[in-house]
Formats: sequence, C-alpha cells, structure tokens
Amino acid sequence: MQNLQNFKDYYEILGVPKEADNDEIKRVFRRLARQYHPDLNPGNKEAEEKFKDIGEAYEVLSDPGKRSQYDQFSVFWKQRGFRGKSAKGSRNNRAGDNVDLGEYADFNSFVDQVLGRKTKESRVGATQTADPFRPGTTKYSTTVSSRPSRRNIEARLTVPLEKAYEGGIERIRLEDGRSLEVNMPPGMFTGQTIRLREQGVGGGDLFLKITVQPHAYFQIEGNDIAVRLPITPSEAVLGNPVEVPTLDGLVKMNLPAGVRSGQRLRLANKGYIDEQGRRGDQLVEIQIVIPRNISSQERELYEQLRRIETFNPRADLPV
Repeated sequence: MQNLQNFKDYYEILGVPKEADNDEIKRVFRRLARQYHPDLNPGNKEAEEKFKDIGEAYEVLSDPGKRSQYDQFSVFWKQRGFRGKSAKGSRNNRAGDNVDLGEYADFNSFVDQVLGRKTKESRVGATQTADPFRPGTTKYSTTVSSRPSRRNIEARLTVPLEKAYEGGIERIRLEDGRSLEVNMPPGMFTGQTIRLREQGVGGGDLFLKITVQPHAYFQIEGNDIAVRLPITPSEAVLGNPVEVPTLDGLVKMNLPAGVRSGQRLRLANKGYIDEQGRRGDQLVEIQIVIPRNISSQERELYEQLRRIETFNPRADLPV
C-alpha cells in the first residue's frame, strides 16, 4: 500500500489498549512526557522525536471527536487496495464528526486536517511547541523570518492552575500582533521560562515567563497540594466516605470515625508534579462545620443526643 510507512499507531506510541479511557491516556501521557523530556535527554534526537510523537498522539486520543475520526481512518488506511486519493472513503455517522476518509492522500494530510494544522505556505503564525529550560517540551516548528537582525524577546503568560497542571495547546498574542499556538508542557510553575525557538525578532527566540494564577481552593506546598474539606458533625463522629476535589477530579476518601477539626489526612499521589516528574500528595485539612439552620426534626434529635451523651469536652480543664 502506498504511503503506509507514514501511518502512526497512536495507541502503540502511548502503549495503551484501544479501549483505554481518557484517565488512563492522560496518566500514561504524563509519564512518557517526563521520560522523554528533551531536557532530561540532551542531544538525544530519538528522544526528541519520541516526545513529539507522544504529544501528537495525546492531542488526538484525548479528544473524543478526533479519536473517533482517527479510529475510523485507521481501519480505512489499512484496507487492501488503499491508494491515497484514489480510494473511496467512508463517512463517520456520529454527529459533528463527519469526515470523508477518501479525500486524504496520506496519513499526514489526515492528521493536519484533524488537528487544524496549516501548511507552511499558508501559515500566518506557526504552531509552536514549548521548549522550557525546566521542565517542559522542546519540540518545535520553525518559521522563516525576513528580518535580517536576530533578537531574542520576552513575553509573560499567566495560566490557571488547572492549565499549568495539564498543559496542552494555548493560544497567545504578542505585542507585535502575532498569534501563536503553543503546546504547553504539563506541570508548569511560577517563574518557569519556556523558549519558543525562532519566534523572536528576525528569527531570534521568544522566552515566555510563566505565572500560575493562585487557586481559590488548591494551595501549592512544594509538590504537595493542600485543601480544606468541610464536613458535618455526624460525619466527624461516625466517619463516612466523602468525595474530595483534586486536580484529577473528585476522589473518594474514607473519613476515620472521630476525626478532629484541623486534622490533616493524606491522599497519596494526588499532588503536583516536580521537576523530575514525581508527584506529591494532597493534604486534606478537616473542618467540622456546625449547621446554622436546622429543621425541627434535626433539632429534636440534637436535644435527644444532648440528654444522653456522656462525652464532656471540658472535663480535663486545668482549673
């Protein structure tokens, strides 16, 4: 089959089964992104190319619509008799995902269309991949500048904590009016510098200074994340499974019976990512919240409890 050599099996690149869910795909991507990070493999072109393939595979498989198109094209591409443009394609019947598979001459054309990438001739601003000094990505696309004098420039980029954690495509606009799409690395932190090669003046480099916005709930402590979790008095006394917000979504945690206000519980491997790709923990500080408005039935039960309870918190006062 013609051009089959440029087909990329994204599932094989990430090492996940075809039935893998988004959480598994995201988890594997983060691990591989750290493993093949060019800063950890200086001068290793093979690692750099692997890193580029990992990023492309994740961008497709993490999006349900793009993944659906890719899965269909994978089957179509491998059919006997495929000859690029001469092949008769099929259409995806899912709403919003229609794609004429037969219109693509090769796999690269298909991926460029799915990812919205333009050819070099039609680009106004090139899609770049971040090249940070600490940790980030070094894959990049170059653009040709007609300016004779090369000069590096700086720009500042403020990102929400969730975006800093996950990374991904971010569109930025520079003071000179240019618009760039940047493939941001996962695990960004305030003070980090990301380099975009040949996007400065006259083909110089652009240096992005990263600031991560403070979050209203998640507080970064090194590579741990601290949160406060409000619970009811009955949950504190009896213990109870509760759902705790994390950067990966809600996670169920079992409260021990008799937990105290101010006590910290630990959710392992639910913190932030450090420069070596290691993940910290999430520290959950318990806050017992007294209800202000209660129903008549609740008041009756509290009155009954007060009559029968044996616990006296003032029994050990030193006076």
